[in-house]
Parts: sequence; structure tokens; C-alpha cells
Amino acid sequence: MEKLPMTRAGYTALEAELKQLKSVERPAIIEAIATARELGDLKENAEYHSAREKQGFIEGRVKELEAVIGLAEVINPTAFSGAIKFGATVTLVDEDTDEEKTWQIVGEHEANVEKGLLNIKSPIARSLIGKDEGDSVEVRTPGGVKSYEVLSITYK
Repeated sequence: MEKLPMTRAGYTALEAELKQLKSVERPAIIEAIATARELGDLKENAEYHSAREKQGFIEGRVKELEAVIGLAEVINPTAFSGAIKFGATVTLVDEDTDEEKTWQIVGEHEANVEKGLLNIKSPIARSLIGKDEGDSVEVRTPGGVKSYEVLSITYK
């Protein structure tokens, strides 16, 4: 299988979520199922069905996290410099609105646009790879073509 690139922070966050699910969430849901069973008839027991549904979600997420962590390739962005590549923190200015945005290019399992973590497979990240400070970049997005200028590139 293909390795999944990831920053150290993203890997650590996934490990923490997995630990939380296994050591806190899983035992709590097992307890909730046991308590709901004590209430009697399981066919019409909403607490039981709700707990079983949540257990299914938790078990699915545990399997997903174990698979992702098993395929993770942790990349240290501080070893890089120069043109934009995985792990770069990039400040751009929208050439139409003069609005500045800062994103770090990360793996797909740690991406979160609200936190400034941009999926390496996203249209913006794919357009930025290989660009340097001062370069103009045109990005095709679902909302149309956007033009950005690369203001700065850092590797932290």
C-alpha cells in the first residue's frame, strides 16, 4: 500500500485520538451497553440501540486510525527549504481582494482548512507545489479561477 505523508503534529494528533477512543470512549460505551441491557427488552430499548450505534462508530474509527497510522510516513518539514513542498507554511495574497491567507500543506488525514492545514491533494496545494516567493499562482477552484501571489514560504 501507498505510504501516507504526514507531519509529526498530525501523526501525534491521530495517535492521541486513537488512545482516547481505546482507553476512554470504548470502555464508556461498553458500560453504557451493559447498563442499557439491564433495562430489559432490547427490541424497544432506545438507550441500547443508541449505545450500539455509537459503539459501531467508535470501532470503525479505531480501525480507520490504526490503518492510517500504520501507513503513515512522518515527514519533518524543518529539513526543507526553498520552493513550496510538503510541510511548507505558505502566506499568499489574493491578487483580486488583497486578502492574505496562510496555510501549511499537510497530509489528507490531518487537513483542516479552518485551522490553516491544507490537504496536499487539494487544488490550491497542487497548484502551489514547486512555486517560490514572488510567484503568481492561478488556482482552479469550484468557485472559479483565483489568482494568488506567494508572499512567504517557511518550514517549521
